[in-house]
Amino acid sequence: MPVVTLPDGSQRQFDSAVTVADVAADIGPGLAKAALAGRLDGQLVDTSAPIEADASLAIITSRDEEGLEIIRHSTAHLLAQAVQQLFPDTQVTIGPVIEDGFFYDFAREQPFTPDDLEAIEGKMKEIADADLPITRHVMARDEAIRYFKELGEHYKAEIIEDIPGDEPISLYGQGDWMDLCRGPHAPSTGRLKVFKLTSVAGAYWRGDARNAMLQRIYGTAWPDKKALKQYLVRLEEAEKRDHRRIGRELDLFSIQDEAGGGLVFWHPKGARIRRVMEDFWREQHVAAGYELLYTPHIALQTLWDTSGHTDFYRESMYHAIEEDNQLYQLKPMNCPFHVLVYKNQLRSYRELPMRWAELGTVYRHEMSGALHGLMRVRGFTQDDAHVFCREEQIADEIVHILDLTLGMLDAFGFDEYSVMLSTRPEKAVGSDEIWDKATVALRQALETKGLSFTIDEGGGAFYGPKIDIKIKDAIGREWQCSTIQLDFNLPERFEMEYVGEDGERHRPIMIHRALLGSIERFFGILIEHYEGRFPAWLAPEQAVILNITDQQAEYALKVQESLKNQGFRVNVDLRNEKIGRKIREHTLQRIPYLLITGDREVDASTVAVRTREGKDLGSISIDAFAERLRAEIASRGRTIMEE
Repeated sequence: MPVVTLPDGSQRQFDSAVTVADVAADIGPGLAKAALAGRLDGQLVDTSAPIEADASLAIITSRDEEGLEIIRHSTAHLLAQAVQQLFPDTQVTIGPVIEDGFFYDFAREQPFTPDDLEAIEGKMKEIADADLPITRHVMARDEAIRYFKELGEHYKAEIIEDIPGDEPISLYGQGDWMDLCRGPHAPSTGRLKVFKLTSVAGAYWRGDARNAMLQRIYGTAWPDKKALKQYLVRLEEAEKRDHRRIGRELDLFSIQDEAGGGLVFWHPKGARIRRVMEDFWREQHVAAGYELLYTPHIALQTLWDTSGHTDFYRESMYHAIEEDNQLYQLKPMNCPFHVLVYKNQLRSYRELPMRWAELGTVYRHEMSGALHGLMRVRGFTQDDAHVFCREEQIADEIVHILDLTLGMLDAFGFDEYSVMLSTRPEKAVGSDEIWDKATVALRQALETKGLSFTIDEGGGAFYGPKIDIKIKDAIGREWQCSTIQLDFNLPERFEMEYVGEDGERHRPIMIHRALLGSIERFFGILIEHYEGRFPAWLAPEQAVILNITDQQAEYALKVQESLKNQGFRVNVDLRNEKIGRKIREHTLQRIPYLLITGDREVDASTVAVRTREGKDLGSISIDAFAERLRAEIASRGRTIMEE
């Protein structure tokens, strides 16, 4: 007679074993209709999962985050079934949930066309309307491999061969179609009504360019039509803001095939923005009490053995380079280098906290299929910093880091964010006592700042708890940028010490933190956030001076010289073109201010000021414009830590 405890603490008793669906029906017909899955004793299960003993249960619906994932994962299977019904010679590979949707990779010689996508979507709707039950089956490992090989599904067989031998092999069937999956899934295809296929692209099997090229179909799925419509509008807006397209149009950066994928070339305009970003970053860190470091790009592999990177991070590291019978490694992280600087001499408790920051370029081996503009690259500059402190200093240092982080994000135009505190995972280094103290310190710091946050139980790194901050951009997308991580591991591995007030040797606490994440990725986010319309303090060109005829050319050059001498980024366009054309071209280049010089402006020593939005600010003196621009720049480029 199982007793089921619900999230509100209420209990329901049954005379015999029941399923998750039975419990939902016992609660009410509305919930029975809405139920997609259950969280049974903390584990996600299908609605058909049996409950034979006392248990805790939460019914998952489309209102839950897990419910939306189940809808999307089930819709990926719906896509695969539709593809194989229309194109029987196609092999299926993997179809995971991604942000806002899903994709499925297919092995097929002939490329999918836009007409194919339309036909596939139509077939998906047919299968959904058929309301086929989705059922789970468990097979023995060898039986499952044989089953898929007999179907000609060699990719599925390869996946099963890589699954640890002690894991059950589960398959999900809908009608006469079956796919390998851990689940859970929606109870039937009839629950999958609101979806849209969005695009098709190439993708290497397992993201490795040495493997076969597959075809990836992207799609999205939502609980209702209103949510889908809102997403499609957002998707259209995101395409308009694509940093790769805007980067080409504004000549900001490029990625050159001749040099290799994932390596960024900063063009003059993009480099100007980067210089402003980095100068601002350095100013704020110096004001916040950090010392700036510069460290090498390469080190002996033995250093990475000591740090543990060759054990835990090998797949993301490039192959070692042999020189003088020794192996050297391109750095994937900056932290071991900062540890070596710390260990260069014995430290005293009086020196702590020590705050060291570096714009350090690192190199990580990313699969070619994962590369994406500035968002996923192989060489990037991390805005890295490490704080070495005593246990009792943790809370104050975290508050200090949060002040700097939130202030800098606000200066770049991000004032909406979500915060997550991740706690100890099952496998972790360090004593329970220090984990508890550190987690309490992080929580206290967040509460001191008045920040609302969610707890990710067990989501911390093996070496310490952490705080992650996701910023929200202009169209509501979230980006993971800032992270603050406590580390008990590296101080132990490198035997770091300081002499305490008691004269004894102690281990310092190490805090890793990145505010922007990386200069490249954050720059890509900025492009999309502003749609290339950078605020004046960041814009590569803050103003351009346009003459109407050749008679104003000399005056336009004097205006440029005056503004340049005051430190502004100003160009002049003296081409023999109509003024209307010049205005259009420079407006498309998203330059904040257009300064037009005609005969009246020359006579009055003024400029006619027009914004890139088309607003006419009238004719004002050069000094008045300079004062306006200076104030606008200062309003964002302020010294945050002095506020």
